[in-house]
Amino acid sequence: MAFMRNGRTTGRREFLSTCLAGAVGLTGLRDATGLHAFKASREQSASRVSVAIDPFLRGRAAPPGARTPGAVDPGRIRGLLDRAMQGLYEAGEPGALWALLVHPGQRVGIKVNTLGGRGLSTSVPLVEAVCERLQQAGIRAQDIVVWDRDSTELERAGFRIRRGANRDANQVQCFGTDRGGFEDELSSFGSVGSRLSQILTRGCDVLINMPVLKDHDGAGVSIALKNMYGVIHNPNKYHPDGCNPYIADVNMLPEIRGKLRLHICDATSACYDGGPAFKPESTWQPNALIVAEDPVALDHTGWQMIERKRAEKGLKTLAADGREPRYIATAADAEHRLGSNDPRRIALIETQMN
Repeated sequence: MAFMRNGRTTGRREFLSTCLAGAVGLTGLRDATGLHAFKASREQSASRVSVAIDPFLRGRAAPPGARTPGAVDPGRIRGLLDRAMQGLYEAGEPGALWALLVHPGQRVGIKVNTLGGRGLSTSVPLVEAVCERLQQAGIRAQDIVVWDRDSTELERAGFRIRRGANRDANQVQCFGTDRGGFEDELSSFGSVGSRLSQILTRGCDVLINMPVLKDHDGAGVSIALKNMYGVIHNPNKYHPDGCNPYIADVNMLPEIRGKLRLHICDATSACYDGGPAFKPESTWQPNALIVAEDPVALDHTGWQMIERKRAEKGLKTLAADGREPRYIATAADAEHRLGSNDPRRIALIETQMN
Protein backbone atom coordinates (compact mmCIF):
# COMPACT_ATOMS: atom_id res chain seq x y z
CA MET A 1 0.00 0.00 0.00
CA ALA A 2 1.56 3.26 -1.11
CA PHE A 3 1.22 6.32 1.09
CA MET A 4 2.07 10.00 0.81
CA ARG A 5 0.72 10.65 -2.66
CA ASN A 6 0.78 14.15 -4.10
CA GLY A 7 -2.42 15.87 -5.11
CA ARG A 8 -4.29 19.13 -5.20
CA THR A 9 -6.86 20.68 -2.90
CA THR A 10 -9.93 22.06 -4.57
CA GLY A 11 -12.20 24.92 -3.59
CA ARG A 12 -15.56 24.57 -1.91
CA ARG A 13 -18.96 26.11 -1.49
CA GLU A 14 -20.78 25.73 1.78
CA PHE A 15 -24.50 25.45 2.32
CA LEU A 16 -26.83 24.79 5.23
CA SER A 17 -28.33 21.34 5.28
CA THR A 18 -32.09 20.94 5.24
CA CYS A 19 -31.84 17.46 6.70
CA LEU A 20 -31.01 18.35 10.31
CA ALA A 21 -31.17 21.57 12.25
CA GLY A 22 -28.28 23.50 13.65
CA ALA A 23 -25.69 23.81 10.91
CA VAL A 24 -22.74 25.97 11.91
CA GLY A 25 -20.35 27.94 9.70
CA LEU A 26 -16.58 27.57 9.59
CA THR A 27 -14.34 29.87 11.60
CA GLY A 28 -10.66 30.59 11.65
CA LEU A 29 -9.08 28.70 14.55
CA ARG A 30 -5.59 27.70 13.45
CA ASP A 31 -3.38 26.37 16.23
CA ALA A 32 -3.60 23.29 18.43
CA THR A 33 -3.85 25.36 21.63
CA GLY A 34 -6.82 27.24 20.26
CA LEU A 35 -8.41 24.01 19.12
CA HIS A 36 -8.12 22.48 22.59
CA ALA A 37 -9.78 25.53 24.09
CA PHE A 38 -12.46 25.45 21.41
CA LYS A 39 -13.14 21.77 22.01
CA ALA A 40 -13.45 22.30 25.77
CA SER A 41 -15.82 25.23 25.26
CA ARG A 42 -18.35 23.09 23.38
CA GLU A 43 -18.38 19.98 25.54
CA GLN A 44 -22.01 20.62 26.46
CA SER A 45 -23.12 21.76 22.99
CA ALA A 46 -24.68 19.79 20.15
CA SER A 47 -22.81 16.86 18.63
CA ARG A 48 -21.22 17.96 15.38
CA VAL A 49 -21.35 15.81 12.26
CA SER A 50 -19.45 17.01 9.21
CA VAL A 51 -20.53 15.80 5.75
CA ALA A 52 -18.22 16.75 2.89
CA ILE A 53 -19.28 16.03 -0.70
CA ASP A 54 -17.30 16.16 -3.94
CA PRO A 55 -19.40 15.57 -7.07
CA PHE A 56 -16.19 15.26 -9.10
CA LEU A 57 -14.39 12.88 -6.75
CA ARG A 58 -14.18 10.38 -9.62
CA GLY A 59 -13.81 12.93 -12.37
CA ARG A 60 -16.84 13.94 -14.39
CA ALA A 61 -20.12 12.14 -13.81
CA ALA A 62 -20.38 8.63 -15.29
CA PRO A 63 -22.58 8.33 -18.39
CA PRO A 64 -26.19 7.19 -17.87
CA GLY A 65 -26.45 3.45 -17.41
CA ALA A 66 -22.79 2.98 -16.46
CA ARG A 67 -22.42 0.02 -14.10
CA THR A 68 -18.93 0.74 -12.82
CA PRO A 69 -18.07 4.15 -11.31
CA GLY A 70 -14.69 5.70 -11.96
CA ALA A 71 -11.89 5.36 -9.43
CA VAL A 72 -11.60 7.85 -6.59
CA ASP A 73 -9.05 10.57 -7.36
CA PRO A 74 -6.35 10.52 -4.62
CA GLY A 75 -5.80 14.27 -4.74
CA ARG A 76 -9.47 15.09 -4.44
CA ILE A 77 -10.04 12.59 -1.62
CA ARG A 78 -7.28 14.33 0.33
CA GLY A 79 -9.02 17.66 -0.20
CA LEU A 80 -12.35 16.13 0.77
CA LEU A 81 -10.88 14.77 4.00
CA ASP A 82 -9.48 18.19 4.88
CA ARG A 83 -12.85 19.85 4.23
CA ALA A 84 -14.65 17.29 6.38
CA MET A 85 -12.21 17.85 9.24
CA GLN A 86 -12.49 21.62 8.89
CA GLY A 87 -16.25 21.34 9.13
CA LEU A 88 -16.04 19.22 12.25
CA TYR A 89 -13.61 21.43 14.15
CA GLU A 90 -14.42 24.87 12.71
CA ALA A 91 -10.77 25.30 11.84
CA GLY A 92 -8.60 25.92 8.82
CA GLU A 93 -5.24 24.15 9.07
CA PRO A 94 -5.23 20.34 8.63
CA GLY A 95 -2.00 19.98 10.61
CA ALA A 96 -3.50 21.67 13.65
CA LEU A 97 -6.61 19.51 13.42
CA TRP A 98 -4.72 16.22 13.54
CA ALA A 99 -2.43 17.53 16.29
CA LEU A 100 -5.59 17.86 18.39
CA LEU A 101 -6.23 14.12 18.09
CA VAL A 102 -2.78 12.52 18.27
CA HIS A 103 0.65 13.24 19.71
CA PRO A 104 4.13 12.14 18.58
CA GLY A 105 5.11 8.83 20.11
CA GLN A 106 1.57 7.43 20.13
CA ARG A 107 0.65 4.32 18.18
CA VAL A 108 -2.42 4.84 16.01
CA GLY A 109 -4.73 2.10 14.80
CA ILE A 110 -6.98 2.67 11.79
CA LYS A 111 -9.88 0.19 11.90
CA VAL A 112 -11.23 -0.15 8.35
CA ASN A 113 -14.14 -2.21 7.00
CA THR A 114 -13.29 -4.63 4.19
CA LEU A 115 -16.16 -7.13 4.21
CA GLY A 116 -17.49 -5.82 0.89
CA GLY A 117 -14.33 -6.26 -1.18
CA ARG A 118 -13.32 -3.57 -3.64
CA GLY A 119 -16.93 -2.62 -4.30
CA LEU A 120 -17.92 -1.62 -0.76
CA SER A 121 -14.94 -1.23 1.56
CA THR A 122 -13.01 1.62 3.10
CA SER A 123 -11.20 3.32 0.22
CA VAL A 124 -7.44 2.76 -0.01
CA PRO A 125 -6.77 6.36 -1.20
CA LEU A 126 -8.79 7.68 1.76
CA VAL A 127 -6.75 5.61 4.23
CA GLU A 128 -3.56 6.83 2.54
CA ALA A 129 -4.73 10.42 3.03
CA VAL A 130 -5.39 9.81 6.74
CA CYS A 131 -1.95 8.22 7.16
CA GLU A 132 -0.35 11.21 5.46
CA ARG A 133 -2.06 13.65 7.81
CA LEU A 134 -1.11 11.56 10.85
CA GLN A 135 2.52 11.62 9.80
CA GLN A 136 2.36 15.37 9.30
CA ALA A 137 1.10 15.57 12.90
CA GLY A 138 4.24 13.79 14.08
CA ILE A 139 3.16 10.13 14.13
CA ARG A 140 5.85 7.84 12.72
CA ALA A 141 4.76 5.63 9.81
CA GLN A 142 5.81 2.50 11.70
CA ASP A 143 3.52 3.54 14.58
CA ILE A 144 0.43 3.41 12.33
CA VAL A 145 -1.40 0.13 11.73
CA VAL A 146 -4.27 -0.26 9.25
CA TRP A 147 -6.29 -3.28 10.27
CA ASP A 148 -9.47 -5.30 10.14
CA ARG A 149 -10.50 -8.76 11.24
CA ASP A 150 -8.99 -10.72 8.35
CA SER A 151 -5.89 -10.21 6.19
CA THR A 152 -7.45 -11.88 3.16
CA GLU A 153 -10.38 -9.47 3.26
CA LEU A 154 -7.94 -6.56 3.49
CA GLU A 155 -6.15 -7.80 0.38
CA ARG A 156 -9.41 -8.29 -1.52
CA ALA A 157 -10.29 -4.68 -0.76
CA GLY A 158 -7.00 -3.50 -2.29
CA PHE A 159 -4.76 -3.18 0.76
CA ARG A 160 -1.25 -4.61 0.84
CA ILE A 161 -0.38 -6.67 3.89
CA ARG A 162 2.68 -5.29 5.66
CA ARG A 163 3.89 -6.70 8.94
CA GLY A 164 7.26 -7.60 10.40
CA ALA A 165 9.68 -8.83 7.73
CA ASN A 166 7.11 -8.04 5.00
CA ARG A 167 7.58 -4.29 5.36
CA ASP A 168 10.25 -1.64 5.52
CA ALA A 169 10.94 -0.41 9.05
CA ASN A 170 9.58 3.01 8.09
CA GLN A 171 6.33 1.81 6.49
CA VAL A 172 2.79 1.81 7.78
CA GLN A 173 1.74 -1.62 9.01
CA CYS A 174 -1.33 -3.38 7.58
CA PHE A 175 -2.68 -6.77 8.67
CA GLY A 176 -5.67 -8.52 10.18
CA THR A 177 -6.42 -9.91 13.60
CA ASP A 178 -6.03 -13.38 12.07
CA ARG A 179 -2.29 -12.58 12.22
CA GLY A 180 -2.33 -10.45 15.36
CA GLY A 181 -4.45 -12.70 17.57
CA PHE A 182 -7.10 -12.14 20.23
CA GLU A 183 -6.68 -11.71 23.95
CA ASP A 184 -7.21 -14.81 26.09
CA GLU A 185 -9.41 -13.05 28.64
CA LEU A 186 -12.92 -11.73 28.03
CA SER A 187 -13.81 -8.06 28.20
CA SER A 188 -17.40 -7.55 29.32
CA PHE A 189 -20.18 -5.02 29.46
CA GLY A 190 -23.91 -5.65 29.75
CA SER A 191 -24.90 -8.51 27.44
CA VAL A 192 -21.47 -8.79 25.83
CA GLY A 193 -18.42 -10.86 26.75
CA SER A 194 -15.74 -10.94 24.05
CA ARG A 195 -12.05 -11.42 23.47
CA LEU A 196 -10.57 -8.33 21.84
CA SER A 197 -8.07 -8.04 19.02
CA GLN A 198 -4.53 -7.66 20.31
CA ILE A 199 -3.99 -5.08 17.57
CA LEU A 200 -6.30 -2.86 19.62
CA THR A 201 -5.24 -3.87 23.11
CA ARG A 202 -1.47 -4.10 22.60
CA GLY A 203 -0.72 -2.25 19.38
CA CYS A 204 -2.74 0.99 19.64
CA ASP A 205 -2.85 3.98 21.94
CA VAL A 206 -5.38 5.78 19.74
CA LEU A 207 -8.06 4.28 17.49
CA ILE A 208 -9.53 5.92 14.38
CA ASN A 209 -12.68 4.21 13.12
CA MET A 210 -13.17 4.18 9.33
CA PRO A 211 -16.44 2.38 8.50
CA VAL A 212 -18.51 2.33 5.32
CA LEU A 213 -22.07 3.67 4.89
CA LYS A 214 -24.29 0.66 4.28
CA ASP A 215 -27.55 -1.12 4.84
CA HIS A 216 -27.53 -4.22 7.07
CA ASP A 217 -29.98 -7.10 6.76
CA GLY A 218 -30.27 -7.47 10.54
CA ALA A 219 -29.24 -4.27 12.28
CA GLY A 220 -30.80 -1.95 9.69
CA VAL A 221 -27.60 -0.03 9.04
CA SER A 222 -23.91 -0.77 9.56
CA ILE A 223 -21.85 2.36 10.05
CA ALA A 224 -19.58 3.56 12.90
CA LEU A 225 -20.90 1.63 15.91
CA LYS A 226 -21.35 -1.66 14.06
CA ASN A 227 -17.78 -1.52 12.73
CA MET A 228 -16.56 -2.42 16.21
CA TYR A 229 -17.90 -5.95 15.64
CA GLY A 230 -14.66 -6.39 13.71
CA VAL A 231 -12.70 -5.95 16.95
CA ILE A 232 -14.19 -8.94 18.85
CA HIS A 233 -13.76 -12.69 18.41
CA ASN A 234 -17.48 -13.62 18.49
CA PRO A 235 -19.56 -11.12 16.47
CA ASN A 236 -21.81 -13.92 15.19
CA LYS A 237 -23.15 -14.27 18.74
CA TYR A 238 -24.49 -10.72 18.76
CA HIS A 239 -26.78 -10.55 15.74
CA PRO A 240 -30.18 -11.51 17.25
CA ASP A 241 -32.86 -8.83 17.79
CA GLY A 242 -31.36 -6.42 15.29
CA CYS A 243 -28.00 -6.53 17.12
CA ASN A 244 -29.69 -4.66 19.97
CA PRO A 245 -28.40 -4.02 22.64
CA TYR A 246 -25.23 -5.80 21.56
CA ILE A 247 -23.79 -3.10 19.29
CA ALA A 248 -24.12 -0.51 22.04
CA ASP A 249 -22.63 -2.88 24.62
CA VAL A 250 -19.62 -3.72 22.42
CA ASN A 251 -18.88 -0.02 22.10
CA MET A 252 -18.93 0.29 25.89
CA LEU A 253 -16.03 -2.13 26.33
CA PRO A 254 -13.40 0.03 28.06
CA GLU A 255 -10.58 -0.95 25.71
CA ILE A 256 -12.65 0.34 22.77
CA ARG A 257 -14.24 3.37 24.34
CA GLY A 258 -11.02 4.54 25.95
CA LYS A 259 -9.04 4.62 22.69
CA LEU A 260 -11.54 5.81 20.08
CA ARG A 261 -10.85 9.39 19.00
CA LEU A 262 -12.54 9.90 15.64
CA HIS A 263 -14.95 8.31 13.18
CA ILE A 264 -14.44 8.86 9.44
CA CYS A 265 -17.22 7.15 7.51
CA ASP A 266 -16.39 6.39 3.89
CA ALA A 267 -19.51 7.27 1.93
CA THR A 268 -17.75 7.52 -1.42
CA SER A 269 -19.72 4.36 -2.28
CA ALA A 270 -22.64 3.24 -0.15
CA CYS A 271 -25.33 0.56 0.05
CA TYR A 272 -29.05 1.27 0.53
CA ASP A 273 -30.43 -2.30 0.45
CA GLY A 274 -29.27 -5.91 0.70
CA GLY A 275 -26.22 -5.16 2.85
CA PRO A 276 -23.77 -5.65 4.37
CA ALA A 277 -22.31 -7.58 1.41
CA PHE A 278 -21.58 -5.74 -1.84
CA LYS A 279 -24.48 -5.79 -4.29
CA PRO A 280 -23.89 -3.61 -7.36
CA GLU A 281 -27.63 -3.15 -7.97
CA SER A 282 -28.14 -1.46 -4.57
CA THR A 283 -24.88 0.48 -4.37
CA TRP A 284 -24.64 4.18 -5.16
CA GLN A 285 -21.91 6.84 -5.06
CA PRO A 286 -22.65 9.73 -2.66
CA ASN A 287 -18.98 10.77 -3.10
CA ALA A 288 -19.00 11.91 0.51
CA LEU A 289 -17.27 11.58 3.86
CA ILE A 290 -19.09 11.74 7.20
CA VAL A 291 -16.85 12.69 10.12
CA ALA A 292 -17.69 12.96 13.83
CA GLU A 293 -16.38 12.33 17.30
CA ASP A 294 -19.89 11.17 18.29
CA PRO A 295 -20.59 7.75 16.70
CA VAL A 296 -24.29 7.83 17.63
CA ALA A 297 -24.84 11.15 15.87
CA LEU A 298 -22.87 9.86 12.89
CA ASP A 299 -24.94 6.68 12.68
CA HIS A 300 -28.18 8.65 12.98
CA THR A 301 -27.06 10.94 10.16
CA GLY A 302 -26.00 8.01 7.97
CA TRP A 303 -29.26 6.20 8.66
CA GLN A 304 -31.22 9.20 7.37
CA MET A 305 -29.07 9.29 4.21
CA ILE A 306 -29.87 5.64 3.56
CA GLU A 307 -33.59 6.23 4.20
CA ARG A 308 -33.64 9.08 1.68
CA LYS A 309 -32.02 6.86 -0.94
CA ARG A 310 -34.48 4.05 -0.19
CA ALA A 311 -37.37 6.49 -0.64
CA GLU A 312 -35.90 7.66 -3.94
CA LYS A 313 -35.80 4.03 -5.09
CA GLY A 314 -39.37 3.35 -3.98
CA LEU A 315 -38.37 1.04 -1.10
CA LYS A 316 -39.97 0.75 2.34
CA THR A 317 -38.48 2.55 5.28
CA LEU A 318 -36.29 0.33 7.42
CA ALA A 319 -38.95 0.44 10.15
CA ALA A 320 -41.63 -0.73 7.72
CA ASP A 321 -39.24 -3.46 6.60
CA GLY A 322 -38.84 -4.60 10.21
CA ARG A 323 -35.23 -3.38 10.39
CA GLU A 324 -35.23 -0.04 12.15
CA PRO A 325 -31.75 0.39 13.69
CA ARG A 326 -32.93 0.41 17.30
CA TYR A 327 -29.38 0.02 18.56
CA ILE A 328 -28.78 3.72 17.80
CA ALA A 329 -31.30 4.78 20.46
CA THR A 330 -29.86 2.21 22.86
CA ALA A 331 -26.37 3.64 22.38
CA ALA A 332 -27.74 7.07 23.32
CA ASP A 333 -29.69 5.96 26.40
CA ALA A 334 -28.85 6.68 30.02
CA GLU A 335 -26.99 3.39 30.49
CA HIS A 336 -24.63 3.90 27.54
CA ARG A 337 -24.35 7.63 26.81
CA LEU A 338 -22.23 7.00 23.73
CA GLY A 339 -23.63 10.05 21.96
CA SER A 340 -26.78 11.79 20.79
CA ASN A 341 -29.52 10.55 18.46
CA ASP A 342 -31.69 13.62 19.02
CA PRO A 343 -31.83 15.75 15.83
CA ARG A 344 -32.17 18.82 18.03
CA ARG A 345 -28.79 17.96 19.56
CA ILE A 346 -26.98 17.24 16.30
CA ALA A 347 -25.32 20.07 14.39
CA LEU A 348 -24.86 18.99 10.78
CA ILE A 349 -22.23 20.87 8.79
CA GLU A 350 -22.37 20.10 5.08
CA THR A 351 -19.69 21.21 2.66
CA GLN A 352 -19.66 20.71 -1.09
CA MET A 353 -16.48 21.04 -3.11
CA ASN A 354 -16.38 22.54 -6.57
